[in-house]
Amino acid sequence: MILADAIKKIRKIQIITSRAATDLFAGQYRSAFKGRGLEFGELREYHAGDDIRFIDWNVTARTGRPHVKKFIEERQLTVMFLLDISPSCRFGTINYLKSQLAAEICSLLSFTALKNNDKVGLMLFTDRMEKFIPPKKGSRQVLRIIRDALYFNPEGKGTDIALALEYLNRILKRRTVTFILSDFYSNNFKKLLGVASKRHDIIAVTINDPIEVDLPDMGILKLHDAETEKNLLIDTGDISLREEYRIKNLKRLEERKRLFQSINVDTIDINTNVPYLNTLIRFFRIREGRFRH
Repeated sequence: MILADAIKKIRKIQIITSRAATDLFAGQYRSAFKGRGLEFGELREYHAGDDIRFIDWNVTARTGRPHVKKFIEERQLTVMFLLDISPSCRFGTINYLKSQLAAEICSLLSFTALKNNDKVGLMLFTDRMEKFIPPKKGSRQVLRIIRDALYFNPEGKGTDIALALEYLNRILKRRTVTFILSDFYSNNFKKLLGVASKRHDIIAVTINDPIEVDLPDMGILKLHDAETEKNLLIDTGDISLREEYRIKNLKRLEERKRLFQSINVDTIDINTNVPYLNTLIRFFRIREGRFRH
């Protein structure tokens, strides 16, 4: 793609997602993460009704009177995107490639953060850390994130979510709101995801394509695994093969769902054949309602 075409596409995504961020996410975005980031406000004597979890026992022992720490909600959030740009994401059969869909969602959420005066950063990963853009404010930062999300050319050939999470835990010490955008074709990341979820507010954005569950009847089909470089010939006209494929992949999705639930990580399931805005809005409203109650 020539430079002029790239600029035109970035501009188009900027217009679409910026408008959506203004019209649809005003207020819901911040209230969905209300209370997730707290900073120390003051230390004062305990009053009836104060939460005993915030008693400062050192000061209480020193003064002989119970004291509590009071916290205030951080006015500014730090939003991070862990974006999977591995070969398995360069796939799609309906409206988008999974990578294009993930990049557009990244753009929308970045503009939403911008309108709330929040910092935003990006980690691009495959089976290695491809690029890290530290969190900053401003429209230039958002446009940089959109450009790299769309056009960065990775070197890695596989997917290693554990590696990306280890990097997140090591580099960012302060709490962030972190969106992981991936198809999650990766193993052995549960432990590091659990560690990360204790420090950060993690949201797993799963990017899916319908053919990954339901294989249509297309006769003899040659498949190529972009991550392993293996080729395979299959007869999609075989009903039993298609049913076995479906059962296997439904089991994979169910196991993935249970994994996230076991460590209390929120998920947003995005599909290439379904408009994503309503899915995102529903997620923000559910979280907003959860904090309100």
